[in-house]
Amino acid sequence: MEMSDQFSNIVRMTFALVSCVAGMAQTPPGRPQLTPEQQEQMRKAQDDRLHNDWGDLKRYRDQDAALGAPAADENRVVFMGDSITDGWIRLVPVFFQGRTYFDRGISGQTTPQMLVRFRQDVINLHPRVVVILAGINDIAGNTGPATPEMIQDNLISMVELAKANGIKVVLASITPAADFPWNPGTKPANQIAAMNVWIKDYAAQYGLVYLDYYSVLADENGAMKREFTVDGVHPNAAGYAVMGPLAEKAISAALARE
Repeated sequence: MEMSDQFSNIVRMTFALVSCVAGMAQTPPGRPQLTPEQQEQMRKAQDDRLHNDWGDLKRYRDQDAALGAPAADENRVVFMGDSITDGWIRLVPVFFQGRTYFDRGISGQTTPQMLVRFRQDVINLHPRVVVILAGINDIAGNTGPATPEMIQDNLISMVELAKANGIKVVLASITPAADFPWNPGTKPANQIAAMNVWIKDYAAQYGLVYLDYYSVLADENGAMKREFTVDGVHPNAAGYAVMGPLAEKAISAALARE
C-alpha cells in the first residue's frame, strides 16, 4: 500500500472515531462502516482517554523522556499541533529526517488539549523554536463549542509559556477548509480566515514569526485546493511539499531573532 493510501486510511478511521464519540446516527458515504463491537471499543477507548488522559500525555511521554537535553549547538525545533502536524511525519517522514525537528502532533486535538501537554511535549524538550499549528479542531467542535476568544486565549497561553522558557515562537495560520467530513455543515471557511487575521496581528504585535500556510493552500472560496489535500482538510504529499519550505523559512527567521 502506498504511504498516501495509508494516511488516507488513518484519516478515515479518525473521522469514524469522532463520529462514534459524537453519537452520530449514521455514517456518511465514503466513511468506513463500523460494526457495533468496533464502535463500542472506540467509545470505551475515547472514554478512557477523556477521563484518564484528556491531553493524551502518554502519546509522547516515553519519546520525550528518551530524547534527553539538546547539544549546546543544536537548533532543536518542536512542531506542536493536531492531525495536520501528526500526518506530516506519517506521510512525508523525510522532512524530519536528518534534522533536529520533532513532530508532536496528535490527531483530533484542540488547543486546550495541546495546552495541557505543552510543558511535557515542548518546554521539557528545551527546543530553540516551537512551531504552533492549532485551532482547526476547536472550530470543528471536537471537544465542545469554542469561541474565537477561547481559541485565542489558549494560543496566547502557549506562546507565553514558550517565551517564559526562552523558546522562540513560530505561530502558523490555520490551514483552509470549507467543511469537515466528520462534522458536515459547519462551513468553517470564514471562521478560519478571521482567526488567521487575528493570528497574524498577534504575531506582529508580540514579535513572533507568522507562518502563512493559508495563502498558499487556500482557493478563492477558502477551501483547501484539491491538488493539496486528501479530504478537504488534511494535506497530501503535494500539500506538505509546499508547506515544508515555508516552515523552514519561518524557523530560520525565528532563529535569527535576538
